Amino acid sequence: MSTPQPAPRSALGGVIAVWIVAAVVGVVAGVLAPLGTRATWLAIVLGGCVILSFAIQLAAGRPDGFIRRVGMSVLGALLVLGVIGVGFGLAAIVAV
Repeated sequence: MSTPQPAPRSALGGVIAVWIVAAVVGVVAGVLAPLGTRATWLAIVLGGCVILSFAIQLAAGRPDGFIRRVGMSVLGALLVLGVIGVGFGLAAIVAV
């Protein structure tokens, strides 16, 4: 008689971790970057989030749904950074 395999852990934690990193690093980059280079730095942060999402999902070692999890991570990071970018854009308009 064989013992049952444990249920796999939810992969949602790795996806949400990328979103949190995108939010924190995006705000820090937006605050520290000069006014004219904020968009560039937010794009660099998004590139880092893509690499981070690949690293997290590869470290999990679960091939089922890999592309879906990476896609959710990157899309969520894009949306988070987009909201942050809109916020910094509106703040720049108000400051002028």
